[in-house]
Amino acid sequence: MADEVEEKVNPEIKEDEAIEQFQNGQLSYIGQNEECIPTYLAEKYSSISKRFDLSFNQLKSLSDLERFQNLEELVLDNNRLSDDVVFPRLNHLHTLTLNKNCITDLYHLLDNLAENVPSLTYLSLLGNLACPNQLSSPDNDEEDYQRYRYYVLYKLPKLKFLDSTPVKQEELLTAKEKGAFMKVIKAEDSELISDPKISPETDDSNYSPLPQSARNADQHSAAWGKVNMFTMATIQRETDLSETLTFKMTLTCEHHDFERKN
Repeated sequence: MADEVEEKVNPEIKEDEAIEQFQNGQLSYIGQNEECIPTYLAEKYSSISKRFDLSFNQLKSLSDLERFQNLEELVLDNNRLSDDVVFPRLNHLHTLTLNKNCITDLYHLLDNLAENVPSLTYLSLLGNLACPNQLSSPDNDEEDYQRYRYYVLYKLPKLKFLDSTPVKQEELLTAKEKGAFMKVIKAEDSELISDPKISPETDDSNYSPLPQSARNADQHSAAWGKVNMFTMATIQRETDLSETLTFKMTLTCEHHDFERKN
């Protein structure tokens, strides 16, 4: 009878105990649809947690994570973390998994981790658009993924394991030498929008160098001779992942004088 009364008086305590699990420094709070870390978890466990599993929630923010200063492992798989996520300073964190989130900006993330997570040796980003493997898009190929690995290792040279594969010594050497050139710069959406100042009256896309009187097919004359046209082109090819060739092409065409006669 006493047990039934206790269960009715303190239902929340038993519910919390069923949701979170803590044992030997390992805290798990999985599949609770939380958008941020519950404050009571930080208050109760932050100073004694070494491993924190928050997978299968709806996390959009990492507020209160800065209170977990003894954290060594952090599991954030299957959440909704995006490019605005900010990792606080965590000196002891060596393992971080961010699989299947909403991260597209690899460079912002790596800058943040390089600055605030100095001991990181294990990182996994599978299932994010920022990680160009076939899990994120079937259009990606092995070369895309290898360039990504070189750049990540260039930014985080202490990594021993990236995604599902151990880091090889040859990768580290190549990343140190050429990783900086593996960064892909994408055009911003705003750069692709037409200039609103351009109107049909001012649009010169149909510009012609011919005088107005000679723009009709039955009213023009032309010259016949030789004209050399020069164009500069830069072609980048992946010989050793970095070689760039610049060359000049000359095109000669013949042009003759004639005048249309009716």
